[in-house]
Amino acid sequence: MADEPRPQPESKRIHWRNILIAALLMVATMPGRTQGLGLITEPLLRDLQLDRVTYANLNLWATLLGALICLPAGGLFDKLGLRWTSSAIVLLLSAVVWQMSGMAGGVVILFTWLLLTRALGQSALSVASISLAGKSSKGGEGMAMGVYATALSVLFAIAFVVVGKSIETNGWRTAWNQLALALAFGVVPLTILFLREPERVAKQTTEHLPGASLEAALRTRVFWVFAAATALFGLVSSGLGLFNEAVLAEAGFDAATYHSFLAATFIFGLLGQMLCGWLALRRPMPALMSVGMLLYAVGLLGLPLVHAQWQLWMLAAIMGAAGGFITVIFFAVWGQAFGRRHLGRIQGAAQMLSVFASALGPLLFAECHARAGSYAPLLYGLVPVVLITGFLAWRTKLPREARG
Repeated sequence: MADEPRPQPESKRIHWRNILIAALLMVATMPGRTQGLGLITEPLLRDLQLDRVTYANLNLWATLLGALICLPAGGLFDKLGLRWTSSAIVLLLSAVVWQMSGMAGGVVILFTWLLLTRALGQSALSVASISLAGKSSKGGEGMAMGVYATALSVLFAIAFVVVGKSIETNGWRTAWNQLALALAFGVVPLTILFLREPERVAKQTTEHLPGASLEAALRTRVFWVFAAATALFGLVSSGLGLFNEAVLAEAGFDAATYHSFLAATFIFGLLGQMLCGWLALRRPMPALMSVGMLLYAVGLLGLPLVHAQWQLWMLAAIMGAAGGFITVIFFAVWGQAFGRRHLGRIQGAAQMLSVFASALGPLLFAECHARAGSYAPLLYGLVPVVLITGFLAWRTKLPREARG
C-alpha cells in the first residue's frame, strides 16, 4: 500500500436509498442464517425424524462449504455491478426456500438445501449487501453504516416476529413458502426498482476508481486485525446465540429473564450502532473498534459472574453496545481503508472468515460444556484473546492514514 499512488480526492456523498436497499438485502439472507434456520429447527427435526447431532454436522459443513462462495461473489459484484446480480441471487434463494419447504426428507436432500441457503444467503447475499452499503457511502462511511446497521436490526426484528408467528400458526412449511414468496415478489422488485449502481461498471470507469486490490489488502495489517476482530465476535456471538439461555441458567436465571435479556441487548445494540456511527465522524475507526472489543471482553468476563438482576441489565448494556460498535466498524472500515474499486472482493474475503468463525463457535461452546460441565472456562479463555485483538486494533492505522 505504501508505494501506491495517492488516490484523487472523492466527492463526499451518501446514497441513502441504496443504504436502505442494502439493509433489506441483508434481511433477505434470513433463511440462510443460523438465527433464521433456528426458527424452524425443532419442527423440522420432528417432521423429518432427524437427530440433533446429524443435523448439527450437516449444518456445520453446509456453512463452511457455503462460505467459499464469498470470494467469487465479491469479484462478480465488482465486475458486473450489484443491481441485477443481487436480484438474481435473491430470486435463486427464493427458489431454494420454496423447494426446501416441500422436501420429503433424507439427509442428502436436506444437506443440499442447507448448503444452497448458506451459500446464497449467508455468503453471497451478505457480501452483496455490505458491498452495496460500502460502495454507496463516499466520505461518510461511519454515519452511513450506523444507519445501515440500525435499519437492518429493526427489519430483522420485524422479520423474526412475523415469520416466527407464521411458524407457530401455520407450521414451518407454510411459513417457509410465504418467505419464498416475499423474497421473489417483495425484495426482488424493490431491488430492481430502487437500487442504483454506486459506480458505473464499465471498465474504462472503474479503472480510475481509487482503491487497493484484494492481494494488496491481504498484505496489510489492517485487513487481518479488523477481519480477526469481527471473526472473533462472530465466533462468540454464534456460540452464545445458540447456548445463551443455558449460560444464563448456570447463573440461576430462568427462561423469562433470558428473553428479557435478549430484548435489552437488542435495544442497547441499536443505541451502540447509532452512537458509533456518530462517533465515526469524529474519531478514527481503529480506536472505535478497540472500544468495542474492550466492552465485549468486559461482557464475556462478567457473564459467568452475574447473579443479580441489575448486574444482568448492566451486562446487556455492555454487550449490546459492544456488538453495535463492532458491527458498524466491520461494515464501514473496508471502503475507508482500501477504497471502492475492489471493495466487493475485499469484503467477500472478510465475510468468508467471519462465516468460518461463526460455524465453529457453537462447536467450541458445546465441547467446552461437555468437557467441563460449564461454559465459563471458554468465556474466561476468550477474554484475553478479545483484549489482545482490541489492543492490536488500537495500534493499527488505516492505509490512507499511514500515507499521511
